[in-house]
Amino acid sequence: MDSSVESLLDAYLFETNSLLMDLDELLINAEKNESLSQDDVNEIFRSMHTIKGSSAMLEFTSITEIAHHIEDLFFYIRENGIDSLDENHKKALFNLMFKSTDKLREEVQKVENSEPLDTNIEPFVAEINGLLNEISGKGAAADKQAPAAGGAAAPAAGSAGSAPAEAAPTSLPETDMPYLLHVYFTEGCGMENLRAFMLVNTLHEMDMKPFFYPSDIETNPETANDIIENGFYLGFPTEKDLELASKAVDQAQNISSYEMIQNPASKQEESNADLLVSAPEGAPAPAPAAAAEPKKETAAPKPKPKAAGGKSPAAPHHAIKQDLISVNLSKLDALMNLVGEIVITESMVTSSPDLKGLKLDNFMKSARQLRKLHSDLQDISMSLRMVSVSGVFQKMNRIVRDMKQHLNKDVRLTIIGENTEVDKTIVDNISDPIMHIVRNSMDHGIEKTAEERIAAGKDPQGELILSATHTGSEVIISISDDGKGMDPQAILEKAARQGILTKPEEEYTQKEILSLLMTPGFSTAPEITEYSGRGVGLDVVKRNVEAIGGTVTITSELGKGSTTTLKIPLTMAIVDGMEVSIGGYLYTIPLAHIKQSFKASENDIILDPSGHEMIRCMDDFYPVIRAGELYNIPDSCTTIDEGILIWIESTDHSFCLLVDSLLGEHQIVVKPLPSYLQQFHIKDYGITGCTILGDGNISIILDMNNIYSASHGYY
Repeated sequence: MDSSVESLLDAYLFETNSLLMDLDELLINAEKNESLSQDDVNEIFRSMHTIKGSSAMLEFTSITEIAHHIEDLFFYIRENGIDSLDENHKKALFNLMFKSTDKLREEVQKVENSEPLDTNIEPFVAEINGLLNEISGKGAAADKQAPAAGGAAAPAAGSAGSAPAEAAPTSLPETDMPYLLHVYFTEGCGMENLRAFMLVNTLHEMDMKPFFYPSDIETNPETANDIIENGFYLGFPTEKDLELASKAVDQAQNISSYEMIQNPASKQEESNADLLVSAPEGAPAPAPAAAAEPKKETAAPKPKPKAAGGKSPAAPHHAIKQDLISVNLSKLDALMNLVGEIVITESMVTSSPDLKGLKLDNFMKSARQLRKLHSDLQDISMSLRMVSVSGVFQKMNRIVRDMKQHLNKDVRLTIIGENTEVDKTIVDNISDPIMHIVRNSMDHGIEKTAEERIAAGKDPQGELILSATHTGSEVIISISDDGKGMDPQAILEKAARQGILTKPEEEYTQKEILSLLMTPGFSTAPEITEYSGRGVGLDVVKRNVEAIGGTVTITSELGKGSTTTLKIPLTMAIVDGMEVSIGGYLYTIPLAHIKQSFKASENDIILDPSGHEMIRCMDDFYPVIRAGELYNIPDSCTTIDEGILIWIESTDHSFCLLVDSLLGEHQIVVKPLPSYLQQFHIKDYGITGCTILGDGNISIILDMNNIYSASHGYY
């Protein structure tokens, strides 16, 4: 695919998906208020107009047609007011719009996957037109009140695509519009007719209805040659419209020059004034009116002063400052990989054994400056990839809305911390897990009827809370409901019947029992529904979250509700870590988890009622985990006196980890472990990845959350 076309497609996909997401949010909020405001109607109309225009430019017929007919529908509503609809019409309108956004999103997804678009959209279009006919009360005549796809003079999208181009004018196009704008596109930009169509769409969004020539730019590709040769004409009834349009043209892409012309054929008195030329010098000028004698100017716009020789001076075209640009994600990935390699290389240089014992003050000063620079570079490159979770959270509004109607449950969704930012790759990977959890909560968690909730002393309306918070180097996302909760005994009995237990029932803790819900194929649902019951939802959640270095925990209280917590790293790329030695092997602990390191003796150790070792630190007692014993590492220190304790603060627990020695602090580039190691479930035992050190050695990265669980027999 041509790079320019590919770039155009990327921009189209981004814009269209963003518009559809915004539409979903608008519709959900409007449905809660039980009506659309005039601003909402205008916003939907503009969005559909934009989607129609950009889709037509890229020849996505199905998307163009659907957007066009929805635009017609909202044109009628905009002209007649939302109050012209009764309650049944409003309800039908909301349902149709949600269905339409789903259909459009489905077609856009096909574009992303290079799949053929739907060629049979007549039933869907008929449903849209049916609602328009119903609310208008005029049957098929309602369609005539809606605007044509390309404006007053343009035919609807998809009609007469093979019609010949209109003949090019010998001078100016025939129109009564007193003010004309003559536009030339950049040579070689391609698709001039569709670029002209997009320009017309832009003016429509500014509530202008200009005359334009050629008039069949949307449907006739042959008009591109006419535009290349003679330019593109826009006509306006007032000077104000002309000025606004010229500003829009200034900001448009691929415009080489334009001219403002007063139309001598206009019926207005000022129609005989001079031509007003603002094109850059050298731009082609239109043929003047045949024998029009210049008169004293009495009309606006004011003529531009002419330069010597009769040539008009070029009008200044001010550059438009762009604060935002779109960047392909693959380029950001390449940048992050490059920064990671710089970190490793810098460590190799500064830790080179050839430098040991040498007094190199200037070298060390330069090395410190280099570290500062690549640290700043790392922060900037990582920030480029950070996006908020609001997009994922807002999608859940739609899921809750649809399930409320399908299950006949009254549930409100409360969103907290939607502006929390994580890496773009991680955001893409958590959408499905959150969706599965929300569906489970709606289907199984919330009681079936309001009567059940009232009998349990609860609010008749259920509540689903979706929250996100930052904690050090992690983002914690929790999905909570105030439903009926889970019965651990029932889960255990079901697991026993399915034969998935690995030890006697009495040895299972509550956490272990609830983790059985994430076993492939396991489900406690009595029947399979559209949303759940197949035993794949929570299994998908666990696999997707673990794939990005996160963890999933489930807590529940019978009769009060359940909470599923996702602990996800901010980024999987580069972290600060402390290198430690255990039995001659190298391990790395993320620095964000380390509170303190200290020496202690065996006499400082006490035992809790369960027989676990504890030590006092900062006026409190913390469990002691011997890393050498946990991983069965030979030659590791066996007594507290020999090693060093590191006070660890994880998400759920605080504890002290015994290691042989501290080797120093480093920036590490996180590398995933080979996929074949996953069969051993090593992540359950606190191993999350590895890194390459400056001397070329491999260091295992420890996961502080799972180390505690593994040491206390939770796995």
